[in-house]
Amino acid sequence: MPLHFPFSAVLGCDLDAPDGLDDMGLALVLTAIAPEIGGVLVRGEKGTAKTTTVRALGALLPPLVELPIGATEDRVIGSIKLESALAHGTVEVEQGLLARAHGGLLYVDEVNLLHDHLVDLLLDAATSGRVTVERDGISVEHDARFVLIGTMNPEEGELRPQLLDRFGLTVEVAAPRDPASRMEVVRRRIAFDAEPASFIDRYAAADKELRERILEARAQMGDVLLGEAALLTIAEVCAAFEVDGLRADIVTARTAVAHAAWAGRASVTKADIRRAALLALPHRRRRNPFDAPGIDEELLDRILGDDELPPEPEPDPGPPMDGPTDAPTDGPPDGSPDGPASGPGETPQQPPGQGADEGLDTGDSAPHSANEAPANDAPSTVASSATPYRPRLLKVDGLGSGQAGGRSRAIGSTGRRVGARPATTGSLHLVETLKAAAQHGRRTLQVEDLRVAVKEGREANLVLFCVDASGSIAARKRMSQVKAAVLSLLMDAYRRRDKVGLVTFRGDGAALTLPPTHSVEIAAARLDELPAGGRTPLAEGLLEAARVLQREHLRDPRLRPLLIVVTDGRATAGSGAVARSRQAAQYVAGLGVTTVVVDSESGPMRMGLAAQLAALLEAEHLPISDVSAEALTSAARTRKVA
Repeated sequence: MPLHFPFSAVLGCDLDAPDGLDDMGLALVLTAIAPEIGGVLVRGEKGTAKTTTVRALGALLPPLVELPIGATEDRVIGSIKLESALAHGTVEVEQGLLARAHGGLLYVDEVNLLHDHLVDLLLDAATSGRVTVERDGISVEHDARFVLIGTMNPEEGELRPQLLDRFGLTVEVAAPRDPASRMEVVRRRIAFDAEPASFIDRYAAADKELRERILEARAQMGDVLLGEAALLTIAEVCAAFEVDGLRADIVTARTAVAHAAWAGRASVTKADIRRAALLALPHRRRRNPFDAPGIDEELLDRILGDDELPPEPEPDPGPPMDGPTDAPTDGPPDGSPDGPASGPGETPQQPPGQGADEGLDTGDSAPHSANEAPANDAPSTVASSATPYRPRLLKVDGLGSGQAGGRSRAIGSTGRRVGARPATTGSLHLVETLKAAAQHGRRTLQVEDLRVAVKEGREANLVLFCVDASGSIAARKRMSQVKAAVLSLLMDAYRRRDKVGLVTFRGDGAALTLPPTHSVEIAAARLDELPAGGRTPLAEGLLEAARVLQREHLRDPRLRPLLIVVTDGRATAGSGAVARSRQAAQYVAGLGVTTVVVDSESGPMRMGLAAQLAALLEAEHLPISDVSAEALTSAARTRKVA
């Protein structure tokens, strides 16, 4: 059995520390006290002891089951042995990870990279508390109530909103910046690696004290008073921060009660509500994938105010057993011994935030003549993007076999049945199984007769943007349109679970502004900060995109790419720029990558260079005005009417 780093030895998880537990330590402890809170999501850069801390908690209290991001569906929910079911008529079930985690912790490292079909299974189990194993008419159910704990690096991509909301609490962690703290972390880690057993013994007493305090707080949970004033305050906080639904109110209330029990208080205070809100609300305030999670602590303090919650009225014990007494003079109007008959009242509902209106900047148009290339030392400008919109779906040609997603056709574990293949695990294709047995003249099914379904669904792709940031589109209106189009496509990539990258070219060369990543949030930030100006090194941009595509293919041959070149097609960097651009385009075309040229040229006088570039790239030519799905629908309606 592996030895785990002691929980109390993690910096920030020591009960004797002057500031007590840090956010991560407190969130994990509170969800151990009250599993109904709904688990914890820990977000932070790599190397911040996320996994170490979670495993330490698992060793401290309930059993911990780890779910690998590459796990198969059968391993997650369990499987039925088809051989026994068909050949012998007996049902033998192999428990999956969800059932094994019942009553304990289910830990998913890099939960943001979990395949979509596994996310769906987690959501079903988290909602129902049960997991069902089904194989063509055979169905078996298991209890699966667990505390879900996930860790993730935001740079590798965000989490699906449906799963994000299932986490009760979320915390952001970062490496300490104080040299003394960093030195202490390194010292403890080296000591543990050198002599794990003696290091664990050194913190055994502290871990025992922590365990006993958690169990004591868990036992006291039912005695903590969550009064009407506290409930009203929680509702006011959640309404002020405009969170969606009522799950935030429920989670905040449960967390506040757990925190009060942890602190040894008999009733919930504003201090408990404040700590609960800081843990339960940040990830529920996001309005789109590019909003960073967080909460305005100054606003929270203004809502809570300085005054403590008023004391709850003492309930009337009622008449004594030996006779009636006078009625209370200040009790509820109906004489009920249980307190006021009416609730705390309704707080006024605030309208959802609309955000600031963003219009297009009507700057001067860029020159359209091929002889009027901007100077290489022209000043750079940064234009804001217009409001994003729903873009049309761009897909990779052919049929792939990559990770489940929502973009291009692929053979995978989900989707519609398109065939069958020999196998002993998976979704049984009964007709093909019977046909295989009949072909061999058998009346009893054998293992070699088993056929499972081959399914066609959709996969995620690598979407690589190659964006012209030169002076030819530096006019604020045109650059704003370009950023709006790319931002819209980025939001689409987020929903379809794609990996995205960003190459930009301007001045004398091209740069990989954002290496391929699952974090479209970072891609959007890089795009927003993108300056424009200077000459147009189109050839360099295409060649840099080709290098990125080749590197990514070596890393993951199954991840099929979609190259989106956003340009007006002009090439003005150095002598022979046009000839070099043609050669670069032909080289990229030889890679066989599905490519789309988004034509950023606009206005009544157009040169049509982007269309010529698309022909060289063997790519689809898409005017920037047609990136919108609404534009595509309108065009289809116009053709139908005509």
